[in-house]
This record gives sequence, structure tokens and C-alpha cells, in this order.
Amino acid sequence: MLKEKIEDALDKVRPALQADGGDVQFVDVDDEGVVTVKLTGACGGCPMSQMTLKNGIEKVLKENVPEVNSVESV
Repeated sequence: MLKEKIEDALDKVRPALQADGGDVQFVDVDDEGVVTVKLTGACGGCPMSQMTLKNGIEKVLKENVPEVNSVESV
């Protein structure tokens, strides 16, 4: 159930990432509410990817899924 909520929230940020030639892939979520994602395409090597991760993806996930505490990329 939690994973589905996370996927739904990621679907909200996906169009913006795809517009820039990138994407985000859900990897896992642990018991502490730490979500692991993988930035792919142009996002994978972008110098702004950490900012996108924290200010974009993490913010949207926290707003939509209260169980999420942080987002990390692999």
C-alpha cells in the first residue's frame, strides 16, 4: 500500500523530469520512511540532480505520503 502511494506521488513529478530527458525509478522504502529512487536518463548525470531530488521529488513525496521522511538516490 505504501509503495503504491509512493509510485502515485512519483507519477506527479515524472512529466517534469521526462520533459528534460530524464526519469525517476522507485527502488525501495525502508521502515524509517527513507525512500530510495534511481534518477535515470538526463537526470542521472545532471549536476542539479541532488537539488531536483530534495527540492522536487522529496517535497512532493512528503506532501503526498506522510510516512516518507527522506529520499535518497542510488
